[in-house]
Amino acid sequence: MSKVYQNIINQTNFEVPSDWLQIKTIDMHTGGEPLRVIVDGFPELKGNNVLEYRRYCKENYDYLRTALMFEPRGHADMYGCIIVPANDDEGDFGILFLHNEGYSTMCGHAIIAISTLAVEMNWIDVKEGDNILKIDAPCGRIISYANVHEGKVTGVRFHCVPSFVVGLDREVEVEGIGKVTYDLAYGGAFYAYVDMAKNKFDFDLTSNSYRQLISKGMDIKHAVMNADEEIAHPFEEDLSFLYGTIFIDNSKQTSGVDSRNVCIFAEGEVDRCPTGSGVSGRMAIHKARKEIDYGEAMTIESITGSIFKGSVVSGEDYGRFKAVIPQVEGTAHITGIQNFIIDPNDPMKDGFILR
Repeated sequence: MSKVYQNIINQTNFEVPSDWLQIKTIDMHTGGEPLRVIVDGFPELKGNNVLEYRRYCKENYDYLRTALMFEPRGHADMYGCIIVPANDDEGDFGILFLHNEGYSTMCGHAIIAISTLAVEMNWIDVKEGDNILKIDAPCGRIISYANVHEGKVTGVRFHCVPSFVVGLDREVEVEGIGKVTYDLAYGGAFYAYVDMAKNKFDFDLTSNSYRQLISKGMDIKHAVMNADEEIAHPFEEDLSFLYGTIFIDNSKQTSGVDSRNVCIFAEGEVDRCPTGSGVSGRMAIHKARKEIDYGEAMTIESITGSIFKGSVVSGEDYGRFKAVIPQVEGTAHITGIQNFIIDPNDPMKDGFILR
């Protein structure tokens, strides 16, 4: 055995120089959609609530978002979160969501994952049955329920913020596609929901159409952004933007599944899971169409075949809207523990994206 090989076996720890930044993360996935949970090393964010922390991060540390989400540490479809203090003493903690475009207002897959992690890391006093967490997202307070059986998380369900329909069967002219019919709804973020049965497309909602889904989804998103003047949250200007396009197929091609969601969000990211905030908005749409009632559930799959269950818990007035409180259920898993280091002399330290 050579001396070099012996050194390789015996010397596996790299001593990080003192002027390099170290950021520790726990990586997870929910239905195939990644979540990089930043647990240590990120600079302290200043503010009095989650929206202020989000704004401060965007204005001062956006280069760390790109460093952790973009290549070479991430990829074009990476997703992450930062844990921050709750908005008040009633909350357990706050959360900021990171992706290739910036900072989203709500993320259901992240809520499912971080609730799972709270149990796995014993951040809470874990008990058998439902473990309740009050999580402050940029869109508002999310109540999650991590179900534990014999010490293990079997699944998480959460109650989203009031979700509502802005308009049904709207039409927009999209260059290269023609007229597209869509529903505009909010489930913690605004989406244009495009039913495949109401539109004539030359692609389907499988991975075979991955590139077309990105291209057409972004074309539709930009067309709706430019044409629809009602993408406005009733109370928060920071929430008033279109996050993505969600294609829907209700053909029930998979046994036991009611529908399929494929969400194209941010700067052309494809959600691997059914999209928690997207399912929340769909519950508002289906309730408005009288296709679902309180206590009834829908099973919705993603492009990877992973499944969320959506239902409607209650209804309430929310500004000028008749809103619902949706419930979304799913599972998440830990995939790795990372200690990222950022060399100040690395010309690519802030990351890059090639798609």
